[in-house]
Order: sequence, then structure tokens, then C-alpha cells
Amino acid sequence: MAKFVTIGERLSTTAPAVNRAFTSRDPEPILKRAKEQLDAGAVYLDVNIGPAESDGEDLMKWAVQLLQSEFDNVPLALDTSNTKAIEAGISVYNRSKGKPIVNSADAAGRIENIDLAAANDAIVIALCNGEGIAKDNDERMGYCQLLLERGLEHGMEAEDLWFDPLFLVVKGMQDKQMDILECIKMFSDMGLNSTGGLSNNSNGMPKHIRPIMDSAMVAMAMMQGLTSAIVNPCDLRLMETIKSCDVFKNNTLYADSYLEI
Repeated sequence: MAKFVTIGERLSTTAPAVNRAFTSRDPEPILKRAKEQLDAGAVYLDVNIGPAESDGEDLMKWAVQLLQSEFDNVPLALDTSNTKAIEAGISVYNRSKGKPIVNSADAAGRIENIDLAAANDAIVIALCNGEGIAKDNDERMGYCQLLLERGLEHGMEAEDLWFDPLFLVVKGMQDKQMDILECIKMFSDMGLNSTGGLSNNSNGMPKHIRPIMDSAMVAMAMMQGLTSAIVNPCDLRLMETIKSCDVFKNNTLYADSYLEI
């Protein structure tokens, strides 16, 4: 019995308020967003500091220490293209509540993040793409095999590689959605963990429609074997769907009160 792992997405420099807070080292907006996500049921928090080319190492250390000191060593995903910043964050990370997640590696320019995760006993999100988005599941699974072999060669356990098929935007790529679900089933059939940025599928949709689409996608994906997702945990409809799917999949015991789930 293993419950679905939600990774809260709302600490990202793509949000202007978060970007300003990271830049100025203002803890209040960051702690507020973190608390909202944890109160809503997030398991991990994704800490996306952007490229952070000039001060990434200090910034990631600051963010990790701030969040873990305030929220009882909450587990974190360290999200940046700055490898040294990820290493710096891991150096001050307390793993008593869960291993750090390296977000992310791919089969092209970021493949060495597999090695980084292996060297630091971390989980890694392994994107099944190369220089661009894979054109079909044969290509996705080829990248999956490459990344898996790289991790195993460096001493990782297969369970610490979380494979990401890359959720695709429905508007413009509607005909590719079933391919993504089939790819998740392929991961599951191999006994592999999977994750991804779930809300990618609803990008560009009206705000009131996005929770509907995200909830439908997560239900379908969980039935195919998805074990985690990067989500907005403050989306009540989405979190209720995830909790309900965990019951149907026998990942958690049913109780009349959702407090027991």
C-alpha cells in the first residue's frame, strides 16, 4: 500500500511574487505559500529558483533551510538548471522525512543529474525526452531505458528514478493525450515510479476549466499507474480526486472522514 505522492508546485520563480521573495530573501511570501500547500495535503514541496546563475548556491541553501526549519524538515524537490545550486541545497538538506528530489534529468544536456542524484542518495525526476519532446512512446521508452541504465550503473535503486512522460497541453496536442497515458502504463508494467507536471495538460484553458481537466487527467493517469505528480495542492477538486483514487486503488484505507485518508 503506497499512497500517491503530491509535489506542490507553487514555490516557483514563474510567479512574480515568489520571484521577488527569492530575489530579496523575503521569507514571508514563501512561508505563506508553503503552509497553504502543506495544509492542503502536499507531501513534497518543489523549490523552483529558476536558473539562478549568479547566486543559486546561496539561494537554494537559504530556501532549503528556511522551509525545513519552519515545517519540521518537510521533504523538498530542488528545481533548477543550476547543478551547483542543487548540490548546495542537498548539502544542508535534512532527509529525516524523505530523500531530496533532483528536478530534473533528461537524456540530453541534463543526463549528468542522474549521476548527481546517485552520488547524493537522492531521488531524480527523469524526463523521457532528449533535445526535444519525444514523438511517440517508442522514443519515450528508449529514453526511459537509457536513463534507467545510467542510474543503475551509478548504484541507484530503480525506485529512486521517477520517470516523467511529459504531460502535453490539450489545446494543440489533444491527439497525443492517450499516448501519455499508455506510456505511464508502460512504466507501471516495468515496476517503475512515475511523475510529471500534471497541470501542463490544461495550460491555456480558462481558469474555471483547469481544475476539471486536471482532475480528469489525474484519475485516468493514476489508474494507469502514475505514482506521483507535481500539482497545485490548493486545487480542492484535484486533491479530492487524488484521495478518492487512492481509496479505489487500495493505497489507503477508506474512512468517512477524509482526515483519516
